[in-house]
Amino acid sequence: MEEVVVPDTSALIEGKLKEALKAMEGRRVRVAVPLAALDELQAQASKGRESGWMGLKELIRLRKLCEKKGVSLSFMGERPSMEDIKLANSGRIDALIIDVARRMGGVLYTADQVQARVAEAEGVAVKLIRRRIRRKRLEFEKFFTADTLSLHLKEGVPPLAKRGLPGKFSLVKLRDTPSTLNELERYIKEIFDAAKADRNSFTELSMRGAMIIQLGRYRIAVARPPFSDGVELTIVRPTVELKLEDYELSSRLMMRLRERAEGILIAGPPGSGKTTFASSLAEFYSKQGKIIKTLESPRDLQVGPQITQYSPLEGSFEKTADILLLVRPDYSIFDEIRKTPDFKVFADLRSAGVGMIGVVHASNPIDAIQRFMARLELGLIPQTIDTVIFIKYGRVEQVLTVSLTVKVPTGMVEAELARPVVELKNFETNELEYEIYTFGEENVVVPIKGETPPSPAERLAIQKIKEEISRFDPEAEVRLLNPSRALIKVREEAVPSIIGKSGSTISRLEEKLGISLEVEAKGEAEHPTLPYRLKELKNRWELVIDKRHAGNMINLQVEGKTVGRFKVNRKGKVTVPTRSEEGKKLEEALKKGYDIKVSRIS
Repeated sequence: MEEVVVPDTSALIEGKLKEALKAMEGRRVRVAVPLAALDELQAQASKGRESGWMGLKELIRLRKLCEKKGVSLSFMGERPSMEDIKLANSGRIDALIIDVARRMGGVLYTADQVQARVAEAEGVAVKLIRRRIRRKRLEFEKFFTADTLSLHLKEGVPPLAKRGLPGKFSLVKLRDTPSTLNELERYIKEIFDAAKADRNSFTELSMRGAMIIQLGRYRIAVARPPFSDGVELTIVRPTVELKLEDYELSSRLMMRLRERAEGILIAGPPGSGKTTFASSLAEFYSKQGKIIKTLESPRDLQVGPQITQYSPLEGSFEKTADILLLVRPDYSIFDEIRKTPDFKVFADLRSAGVGMIGVVHASNPIDAIQRFMARLELGLIPQTIDTVIFIKYGRVEQVLTVSLTVKVPTGMVEAELARPVVELKNFETNELEYEIYTFGEENVVVPIKGETPPSPAERLAIQKIKEEISRFDPEAEVRLLNPSRALIKVREEAVPSIIGKSGSTISRLEEKLGISLEVEAKGEAEHPTLPYRLKELKNRWELVIDKRHAGNMINLQVEGKTVGRFKVNRKGKVTVPTRSEEGKKLEEALKKGYDIKVSRIS
């Protein structure tokens, strides 16, 4: 009796029919390939999908094997109509394939469990092909060493690899012999097979000429003509897995991340280590007892199983966000914010009260904010982002805080020019770095550091005012607000003397100098602010400053008031006992998020 083998599309793609035919040697066998399966493979290949190419190649190998073994191979059934093609996702083509098996009285070979169950329900004999088990080591992995960041393969070009650390790597030629088309096709088939067999692997994107696969820790991009000018294979792998503690962040920043930051933007150039830092932050919040979800395409964050990784639902992150709100996460990590809908989804989720951590490409921190400015109203930016962490060479290079205030922008003097201003401050020093506000009909970004120095005429005016004020306070500070107004900062106890009874003294000064004066009490004497890191040890706080300041005295201030004065040791550090009065004030400042400054006295 003749046995009829009817393979469906998945069986041809899986490439297991050769083994089935070998197991049936010595018996009368006939292979009947449904035309619907052939047309589906052709359609996939025409769209540049890898599965279509693999299925057609397997069909060619199967025909050659049948000719060699004397097995009949024919194409049977009806070709799918235009309506069948439109309803392919609803199972119409699969139904045509089952019809061929039923009419031929054959056995349906499939690797699709749904197809197998439907055939069984219809009384059609079926053989379910088990997926391939991924081999322990794939062939392309021979190129990877412990410090390999990415592998770059293209037909006609010698294999190349980036080796080193994020942000500090070099491009290395792995051999002189160029990669061949057959070699790359072999790697691609192996990757495709492994991805289907591995539960932790996904085909993230499949389009005409391009495919993205997340294979375990590897992110693999396949490019083919017409999308590219040749077959290209790019494989990226994270080389380091770090904990947040490995970044040596200051205690103040750790306190902010733990208690106050809910709209965090991680920015940096490509390959700088942004995704690695995001993974560390995800694990940090997870250990704090927070529910964490991620939005990724592809899903390449290296996180634990307790963190669920979401991809675009039906190709849309907006639909993913709808589901995300129902599962109520404490924090969501949005990896690789690129398109306008991504920015809007990030802002919508943040407005809904979800803590958001976004990863965005930018050459400096302000560029990351400007990418949001092009898509959001200016007033929504501080509500969406409160902390910008800039990563470079795998380290946290700068942290900015984002806040909204109403004031006269720096450089303007008239009170009627007051407006909402977004301020970006250096988190560690609390210095104002940028102001963003509306000027006319445009949003402008104004750098504040490095303002233009006073002109010779302005310096002369400032000197004259200081001479008159010095008898009240020798260390008075003077700043010209405009040609007709100046701001004077003096010690608090000197203010009454300058004002005089009923303002008589200041009136005489204004008449003499020919300029309007504003008097303001200043706090402690201001000195150059020093960058520092604050560490909490077993029974003490440790301020890490710089060895260059060893032997100097520093002033420790909280909210502008002196907590204590200390001497920097030869290692560039200052120790403050936890139980001391200064240590208690420091701990209280950290808990309440007060501004802490370190300045040099001598």
